[in-house]
Amino acid sequence: MSIDQFKYSRIPPEAEAVRGEVRAFLADALKDNPAIRRANSWMGFDAEFSRKLGARGWIGMALPKRYGGGDASPFARYVVIEELLAAGAPVSAHWFADRQSGPQILHYGTDVQREKHLPAICRGEQFFCIGMSEPNSGSDLASIKTRARREGDKWVVNGQKVWTTNAHRSHYMIALVRTGENSSRNQGLSQFIIDLSLPGITIRPIKDLTGSEHFNEVFFDELVLDADALIGTEGQGWAQVTAELAFERSGPERFLSSIALIHTLIDAVGCKPDALQAKEIGRLMARLLTLRHMSLAVTSQLAAGQNPAWEASVVKDFGAVFEQEISELAQLLCDISPKIEGGSDHAQVLAYLTQMAPSFSLRGGTREILRGIIARGLGMR
Repeated sequence: MSIDQFKYSRIPPEAEAVRGEVRAFLADALKDNPAIRRANSWMGFDAEFSRKLGARGWIGMALPKRYGGGDASPFARYVVIEELLAAGAPVSAHWFADRQSGPQILHYGTDVQREKHLPAICRGEQFFCIGMSEPNSGSDLASIKTRARREGDKWVVNGQKVWTTNAHRSHYMIALVRTGENSSRNQGLSQFIIDLSLPGITIRPIKDLTGSEHFNEVFFDELVLDADALIGTEGQGWAQVTAELAFERSGPERFLSSIALIHTLIDAVGCKPDALQAKEIGRLMARLLTLRHMSLAVTSQLAAGQNPAWEASVVKDFGAVFEQEISELAQLLCDISPKIEGGSDHAQVLAYLTQMAPSFSLRGGTREILRGIIARGLGMR
C-alpha cells in the first residue's frame, strides 16, 4: 500500500456527519446490553435490531435509492459499521447481505434479481449467507467440488458447503459452484442465488468452543434451481467471487471484533497503569489506528471501482494477528483470569474471546493462503 493511498484514508466531512446520530441511536438501543453480548457483536444475531437499522436507512446505505438504499458514499457506510462494532451492536443478521450480497447483486444481478432482493436487504428483512468453503476446499476456493448441471431450463446442484455462518437463520445463500470442465481450476465456476427453503437442502449447525451455533454444514442433494438463480455470467464465478472477497476482508470487523476486550482491559487497569500496562496499551492503540488507516485506504479503492484483493488480504492478515494477540496481552497485563460465568465483565469477555481467537486467522481466508496472495501481489509490484 503506497504512501499516496494513505492520503485517501481520511473520512470526508459529509460522511463523518452521520456519526453523532448513530451514537445517539446506539446509546438508547443498547443501554441494557451486557459486556458479554458486546463481545459477541459481529456474531450477535438480532433480527429486530437489524430491522430497526433498516428503518433508519443504515443497511444498504451505498445502494441506489431506487432499490431502497441511500446512494451514500462507502465512507458514510464505513462510519456506521465502525460505530456499530465499537458499541458491540448485534449485527450478524444483516451483516453479509449488507457487506457482500447486496453489492454483488447490484453489480452482477439482473433487474429482476435486484428488484426482488435489494429492497428487502435494505429494510433488514432478508438475510444472506455466503456459500464458499467446502470440506478440503477452505481458502483454496478453486478446488471446490459442489457442482451444478444444466437440465433444460433448470440447474441441478449437488455437493456440500461448510463453515457457512448463519445458514440456519438465513433466507438465501450466494454459492460458488462448478458448472463446467476446464483445465484451469478457477475456470468453469459460477455463482447462484439459492433460496434456502427449497427441497433438497439440509442444514446442520456446528457448535463452536463457546457452545454457540454460528457455523453450519449445508448439503445439496439434487437441488433444482430455476435458470434465473444464476447471478452474473456462467463460468465467470472466479472473477466475481474474488471481487466479493475484497469487501469481506478489508472492513473494520477485521480489527474491531475484539474491541470489547480492549474496553474492559482499560477499565480493569484503571487510571493509574504501571509502565508495562501503559506501554502495551499504547502499542495496541497505535496498531489499531494503523489498521484503520489501511482499511480506509482499501475503502477508497473500492469506491473508485478497483479490485484491491492484495491490499484487502493485507488488512485481513494484520487484523487477525492483532486481534489474536489482544487476549494474550490482556492476561499478561491484568491479573484477572478468564471466567465464563460469575466473573467480572472483563473476565467474561476475556473468556469468550480467548475461545474465539483461534478462528480469527481462519475466517475470511486462512493465514497461509492470504500470505500467498500477499507474496504474489508483492512479486507483481
